Amino acid sequence: MSALDPYLKRKTQTLEARQVDFSAEPEKSKATLKATARVAGNSGVRPVRMGEYTVITDSAPGLAGYALGPTSPELLLGSLASCLVHTYLIQAALLSIPLDSLEIEVNGELDFTAVVGLPFDQPPTIHDITYAVNMQTSASAEQIQQMHDRVETTCPVLNTLRLPVSVTRK
Repeated sequence: MSALDPYLKRKTQTLEARQVDFSAEPEKSKATLKATARVAGNSGVRPVRMGEYTVITDSAPGLAGYALGPTSPELLLGSLASCLVHTYLIQAALLSIPLDSLEIEVNGELDFTAVVGLPFDQPPTIHDITYAVNMQTSASAEQIQQMHDRVETTCPVLNTLRLPVSVTRK
């Protein structure tokens, strides 16, 4: 028995129920997501409200922050790591792949030249984003590859970063 079997069993049952729901009423599959950030007083700290949760984001001292929470770029990479882990869990459940452990590490680079007001050639982006998967499983190499392939095509945050998407100011 794999360490994550009880969770994956519950995940499988939930996914099967969502498949029934979404097949019967496709509009239920769509969700509107919202995040709101504000500046907290004179600190520059930025509480970010997402659903029922608030995460404190901050800058490093090199940008006049207090390092009281992740930076926005770190939060983006953290969102990708979290979504990848969740998508791997979903695919493990759908493919009946046993997992003992699962960890994703995401890395990226950011040039702060433009951020601090210096001349720049290209707008700043987090680039050279990579992720590494560390999992313990008794699945075959073929099953693991199938799971990797399905994660690559179904992870919403990964796809949002990889595929052009419009962001407009209202």
